[in-house]
Amino acid sequence: MNIKVGNAPVSWGVMEVADWGEQIPYGKVLEEIAEAGYVGTELGPFGYLPTEPNQLKSELSARGLQLVASFVPIPLAHPDRYDAAYKDAMTVAQLLAQTGARLIVLADEMSKVRMAVSGRVDEARDGMSDSQWEGAAQILGSIAEACRELGLSAVFHHHAGTFVETPNEVARLCDSIDADLLGLCLDTGHYFFGGGDPVEAVRLYGARIRHLHLKDVQLPILESARRDGIGFLEAVRRGVFCELGEGAVDLNKVIQDMTAGGYSGWAIVEQDVDTSRADVKPLESARRSRGYLRNVIGI
Repeated sequence: MNIKVGNAPVSWGVMEVADWGEQIPYGKVLEEIAEAGYVGTELGPFGYLPTEPNQLKSELSARGLQLVASFVPIPLAHPDRYDAAYKDAMTVAQLLAQTGARLIVLADEMSKVRMAVSGRVDEARDGMSDSQWEGAAQILGSIAEACRELGLSAVFHHHAGTFVETPNEVARLCDSIDADLLGLCLDTGHYFFGGGDPVEAVRLYGARIRHLHLKDVQLPILESARRDGIGFLEAVRRGVFCELGEGAVDLNKVIQDMTAGGYSGWAIVEQDVDTSRADVKPLESARRSRGYLRNVIGI
Protein backbone atom coordinates (compact mmCIF):
# COMPACT_ATOMS: atom_id res chain seq x y z
CA MET A 1 0.00 0.00 0.00
CA ASN A 2 1.25 3.46 -0.91
CA ILE A 3 -0.79 5.40 1.66
CA LYS A 4 1.35 7.76 3.73
CA VAL A 5 0.48 8.18 7.41
CA GLY A 6 0.57 11.37 9.45
CA ASN A 7 -0.90 12.74 12.65
CA ALA A 8 -2.10 16.20 13.64
CA PRO A 9 -1.97 18.64 16.56
CA VAL A 10 -5.61 17.89 17.42
CA SER A 11 -4.45 14.54 18.80
CA TRP A 12 -2.59 16.60 21.41
CA GLY A 13 -5.71 18.61 22.23
CA VAL A 14 -4.93 21.54 19.93
CA MET A 15 -8.32 22.55 18.50
CA GLU A 16 -10.02 25.51 16.84
CA VAL A 17 -11.93 26.08 20.09
CA ALA A 18 -11.15 28.99 22.40
CA ASP A 19 -9.86 28.02 25.85
CA TRP A 20 -9.90 24.30 25.03
CA GLY A 21 -7.67 22.30 27.36
CA GLU A 22 -4.03 23.12 27.89
CA GLN A 23 -1.90 24.34 25.01
CA ILE A 24 1.10 22.04 24.57
CA PRO A 25 4.11 23.79 22.96
CA TYR A 26 4.27 23.06 19.24
CA GLY A 27 7.86 21.82 19.42
CA LYS A 28 6.89 19.05 21.81
CA VAL A 29 3.90 18.09 19.65
CA LEU A 30 6.02 17.86 16.49
CA GLU A 31 8.68 15.84 18.27
CA GLU A 32 6.11 13.38 19.60
CA ILE A 33 4.38 13.03 16.22
CA ALA A 34 7.73 11.97 14.76
CA GLU A 35 8.62 9.83 17.77
CA ALA A 36 5.34 7.94 17.42
CA GLY A 37 6.26 6.94 13.86
CA TYR A 38 4.47 9.45 11.63
CA VAL A 39 5.98 11.21 8.62
CA GLY A 40 3.55 14.09 8.10
CA THR A 41 1.30 16.53 9.91
CA GLU A 42 -1.27 19.25 9.37
CA LEU A 43 -1.00 22.89 10.34
CA GLY A 44 -3.50 22.93 13.18
CA PRO A 45 -5.20 26.23 14.07
CA PHE A 46 -3.50 29.03 12.14
CA GLY A 47 -0.82 30.57 14.34
CA TYR A 48 -0.15 27.46 16.40
CA LEU A 49 2.78 26.38 14.24
CA PRO A 50 5.09 29.10 12.90
CA THR A 51 3.55 31.10 10.06
CA GLU A 52 6.83 32.27 8.54
CA PRO A 53 7.46 29.75 5.71
CA ASN A 54 11.19 29.21 6.20
CA GLN A 55 10.85 28.79 9.95
CA LEU A 56 7.97 26.37 9.51
CA LYS A 57 9.91 24.31 6.97
CA SER A 58 12.91 24.25 9.28
CA GLU A 59 10.88 23.07 12.27
CA LEU A 60 9.28 20.30 10.25
CA SER A 61 12.40 19.11 8.43
CA ALA A 62 14.33 18.97 11.69
CA ARG A 63 11.90 16.26 12.77
CA GLY A 64 11.57 14.49 9.44
CA LEU A 65 8.00 15.66 8.93
CA GLN A 66 6.15 16.87 5.84
CA LEU A 67 3.42 19.50 5.96
CA VAL A 68 0.41 17.83 4.35
CA ALA A 69 -2.51 20.24 4.64
CA SER A 70 -4.43 22.60 6.88
CA PHE A 71 -7.98 22.48 8.22
CA VAL A 72 -9.70 25.79 7.46
CA PRO A 73 -13.20 26.45 8.88
CA ILE A 74 -15.54 28.72 6.89
CA PRO A 75 -18.74 30.26 8.36
CA LEU A 76 -20.99 28.74 5.70
CA ALA A 77 -24.27 29.86 7.33
CA HIS A 78 -23.16 33.50 7.57
CA PRO A 79 -22.77 35.29 4.22
CA ASP A 80 -21.93 38.55 5.97
CA ARG A 81 -18.65 36.96 7.05
CA TYR A 82 -17.66 35.48 3.69
CA ASP A 83 -15.26 38.27 2.70
CA ALA A 84 -13.23 37.92 5.89
CA ALA A 85 -13.34 34.13 5.65
CA TYR A 86 -12.06 34.25 2.07
CA LYS A 87 -9.11 36.43 3.09
CA ASP A 88 -8.28 34.18 6.04
CA ALA A 89 -8.45 31.06 3.87
CA MET A 90 -6.11 32.58 1.32
CA THR A 91 -3.62 33.52 4.03
CA VAL A 92 -3.50 29.86 5.03
CA ALA A 93 -3.38 28.73 1.39
CA GLN A 94 -0.40 30.94 0.64
CA LEU A 95 1.50 29.51 3.61
CA LEU A 96 0.70 25.97 2.49
CA ALA A 97 1.87 26.67 -1.04
CA GLN A 98 5.07 28.31 0.19
CA THR A 99 5.95 25.33 2.37
CA GLY A 100 5.32 22.61 -0.19
CA ALA A 101 1.87 21.36 0.83
CA ARG A 102 -0.53 20.54 -1.99
CA LEU A 103 -3.84 20.25 -0.17
CA ILE A 104 -6.22 22.52 1.75
CA VAL A 105 -9.04 21.09 3.86
CA LEU A 106 -12.13 23.32 3.98
CA ALA A 107 -14.99 22.83 6.44
CA ASP A 108 -17.90 24.64 7.99
CA GLU A 109 -17.11 26.27 11.32
CA MET A 110 -18.36 24.68 14.50
CA SER A 111 -21.26 26.60 16.02
CA LYS A 112 -23.04 26.49 19.36
CA VAL A 113 -26.39 25.61 17.81
CA ARG A 114 -25.02 22.64 15.93
CA MET A 115 -22.60 21.43 18.60
CA ALA A 116 -25.57 21.28 20.96
CA VAL A 117 -27.33 18.70 18.74
CA SER A 118 -24.34 16.93 17.21
CA GLY A 119 -24.84 13.21 16.78
CA ARG A 120 -28.63 13.58 16.80
CA VAL A 121 -29.34 16.20 14.15
CA ASP A 122 -32.84 16.75 12.82
CA GLU A 123 -31.98 18.16 9.39
CA ALA A 124 -35.37 19.87 8.88
CA ARG A 125 -35.10 21.60 12.25
CA ASP A 126 -31.35 22.12 12.56
CA GLY A 127 -30.15 22.56 8.98
CA MET A 128 -29.30 25.48 6.71
CA SER A 129 -31.89 27.12 4.48
CA ASP A 130 -31.80 26.74 0.70
CA SER A 131 -30.28 30.20 0.36
CA GLN A 132 -27.60 29.36 2.90
CA TRP A 133 -26.75 26.20 0.96
CA GLU A 134 -26.44 28.25 -2.22
CA GLY A 135 -24.14 30.70 -0.48
CA ALA A 136 -22.06 27.87 0.97
CA ALA A 137 -21.49 26.38 -2.48
CA GLN A 138 -20.48 29.77 -3.87
CA ILE A 139 -17.94 30.65 -1.18
CA LEU A 140 -16.42 27.18 -1.17
CA GLY A 141 -16.17 27.24 -4.95
CA SER A 142 -14.52 30.65 -4.91
CA ILE A 143 -11.94 29.57 -2.36
CA ALA A 144 -11.27 26.28 -4.15
CA GLU A 145 -10.71 28.06 -7.47
CA ALA A 146 -8.27 30.53 -5.90
CA CYS A 147 -6.42 27.69 -4.18
CA ARG A 148 -6.13 25.84 -7.48
CA GLU A 149 -4.27 28.86 -8.89
CA LEU A 150 -1.77 28.45 -6.05
CA GLY A 151 -1.27 24.77 -6.88
CA LEU A 152 -3.46 23.46 -4.06
CA SER A 153 -6.20 20.88 -4.32
CA ALA A 154 -9.21 21.66 -2.10
CA VAL A 155 -11.24 19.05 -0.23
CA PHE A 156 -14.23 19.42 2.06
CA HIS A 157 -14.26 18.00 5.59
CA HIS A 158 -17.69 17.15 7.01
CA HIS A 159 -17.57 17.73 10.77
CA ALA A 160 -19.71 17.07 13.84
CA GLY A 161 -21.02 20.27 15.36
CA THR A 162 -21.28 22.02 11.99
CA PHE A 163 -23.99 22.44 9.35
CA VAL A 164 -22.42 19.66 7.26
CA GLU A 165 -22.42 16.67 9.60
CA THR A 166 -24.99 14.06 8.56
CA PRO A 167 -24.72 11.79 5.50
CA ASN A 168 -27.57 13.72 3.84
CA GLU A 169 -25.80 17.02 4.44
CA VAL A 170 -22.55 15.64 3.05
CA ALA A 171 -24.43 14.43 -0.03
CA ARG A 172 -26.09 17.81 -0.55
CA LEU A 173 -22.77 19.61 -0.26
CA CYS A 174 -21.14 17.27 -2.77
CA ASP A 175 -24.06 17.61 -5.16
CA SER A 176 -23.75 21.39 -5.10
CA ILE A 177 -20.11 21.65 -6.23
CA ASP A 178 -18.19 20.05 -9.08
CA ALA A 179 -16.10 17.12 -7.84
CA ASP A 180 -13.06 18.23 -9.84
CA LEU A 181 -13.07 21.56 -8.03
CA LEU A 182 -13.80 20.32 -4.51
CA GLY A 183 -12.94 16.82 -3.37
CA LEU A 184 -13.89 15.18 -0.09
CA CYS A 185 -11.90 14.59 3.05
CA LEU A 186 -13.48 11.51 4.59
CA ASP A 187 -13.18 11.66 8.36
CA THR A 188 -14.13 8.17 9.53
CA GLY A 189 -14.93 9.28 13.07
CA HIS A 190 -17.00 12.32 12.17
CA TYR A 191 -18.98 10.43 9.53
CA PHE A 192 -19.78 7.74 12.10
CA PHE A 193 -20.57 10.37 14.75
CA GLY A 194 -23.00 12.03 12.34
CA GLY A 195 -24.93 8.81 11.82
CA GLY A 196 -23.18 7.36 8.78
CA ASP A 197 -21.10 4.32 7.86
CA PRO A 198 -17.64 5.30 6.59
CA VAL A 199 -17.46 2.13 4.49
CA GLU A 200 -20.65 3.24 2.73
CA ALA A 201 -19.12 6.69 2.24
CA VAL A 202 -16.22 5.11 0.37
CA ARG A 203 -18.70 3.28 -1.87
CA LEU A 204 -20.67 6.47 -2.49
CA TYR A 205 -17.85 8.93 -3.12
CA GLY A 206 -14.95 6.80 -4.33
CA ALA A 207 -12.35 8.83 -6.17
CA ARG A 208 -13.82 12.10 -4.88
CA ILE A 209 -12.21 11.20 -1.54
CA ARG A 210 -8.79 12.78 -1.91
CA HIS A 211 -7.81 12.93 1.75
CA LEU A 212 -8.40 10.71 4.78
CA HIS A 213 -8.72 11.52 8.46
CA LEU A 214 -8.71 8.32 10.47
CA LYS A 215 -10.65 8.40 13.74
CA ASP A 216 -12.28 5.68 15.80
CA VAL A 217 -15.38 6.04 17.97
CA GLN A 218 -16.41 4.39 21.22
CA LEU A 219 -20.03 3.56 20.43
CA PRO A 220 -21.18 3.24 24.07
CA ILE A 221 -19.97 6.80 24.78
CA LEU A 222 -21.60 8.12 21.60
CA GLU A 223 -24.86 6.39 22.50
CA SER A 224 -24.78 7.76 26.05
CA ALA A 225 -24.07 11.25 24.70
CA ARG A 226 -27.12 10.97 22.47
CA ARG A 227 -29.29 9.73 25.34
CA ASP A 228 -28.06 12.44 27.69
CA GLY A 229 -28.48 15.19 25.10
CA ILE A 230 -24.94 16.51 25.53
CA GLY A 231 -23.01 18.56 23.00
CA PHE A 232 -20.02 17.70 20.85
CA LEU A 233 -17.31 19.09 23.11
CA GLU A 234 -18.62 17.25 26.14
CA ALA A 235 -18.65 14.04 24.11
CA VAL A 236 -14.99 14.65 23.29
CA ARG A 237 -14.27 15.22 26.98
CA ARG A 238 -15.94 11.90 27.77
CA GLY A 239 -13.57 10.17 25.38
CA VAL A 240 -15.85 9.44 22.42
CA PHE A 241 -12.83 9.37 20.10
CA CYS A 242 -10.45 6.55 20.95
CA GLU A 243 -7.26 4.95 19.72
CA LEU A 244 -7.56 3.31 16.33
CA GLY A 245 -8.81 -0.26 16.55
CA GLU A 246 -10.45 0.28 19.93
CA GLY A 247 -13.82 1.50 18.62
CA ALA A 248 -16.68 0.69 16.27
CA VAL A 249 -15.37 2.08 12.97
CA ASP A 250 -14.36 -0.54 10.39
CA LEU A 251 -11.07 1.10 9.52
CA ASN A 252 -9.68 -2.03 7.89
CA LYS A 253 -12.49 -2.13 5.34
CA VAL A 254 -12.21 1.61 4.69
CA ILE A 255 -8.51 1.30 3.88
CA GLN A 256 -8.98 -1.87 1.84
CA ASP A 257 -11.69 -0.28 -0.30
CA MET A 258 -9.82 2.99 -0.71
CA THR A 259 -6.68 1.12 -1.77
CA ALA A 260 -8.69 -1.05 -4.19
CA GLY A 261 -9.96 2.17 -5.73
CA GLY A 262 -6.41 3.40 -6.30
CA TYR A 263 -6.02 5.77 -3.36
CA SER A 264 -2.39 6.62 -2.63
CA GLY A 265 -2.67 9.86 -0.68
CA TRP A 266 -2.35 10.66 2.99
CA ALA A 267 -4.14 9.20 5.99
CA ILE A 268 -3.97 11.56 8.95
CA VAL A 269 -4.65 9.97 12.32
CA GLU A 270 -6.70 12.17 14.63
CA GLN A 271 -7.95 11.55 18.14
CA ASP A 272 -9.73 14.64 19.45
CA VAL A 273 -8.98 14.77 23.17
CA ASP A 274 -9.08 16.99 26.23
CA THR A 275 -5.54 16.96 27.58
CA SER A 276 -6.69 18.29 30.96
CA ARG A 277 -7.89 14.76 31.69
CA ALA A 278 -5.28 12.78 33.61
CA ASP A 279 -5.91 9.63 31.59
CA VAL A 280 -5.20 11.31 28.24
CA LYS A 281 -1.69 10.39 27.03
CA PRO A 282 -1.30 11.68 23.46
CA LEU A 283 2.12 10.20 22.69
CA GLU A 284 1.17 6.76 23.95
CA SER A 285 -2.13 6.82 22.08
CA ALA A 286 -0.50 8.04 18.87
CA ARG A 287 2.10 5.29 19.09
CA ARG A 288 -0.51 2.58 19.61
CA SER A 289 -2.67 3.90 16.77
CA ARG A 290 0.37 3.86 14.47
CA GLY A 291 1.10 0.29 15.54
CA TYR A 292 -2.47 -0.72 14.75
CA LEU A 293 -2.25 0.72 11.23
CA ARG A 294 1.08 -0.93 10.63
CA ASN A 295 0.42 -4.36 12.15
CA VAL A 296 -3.28 -4.87 11.49
CA ILE A 297 -4.04 -2.87 8.36
CA GLY A 298 -0.63 -2.85 6.73
CA ILE A 299 0.07 0.83 6.18
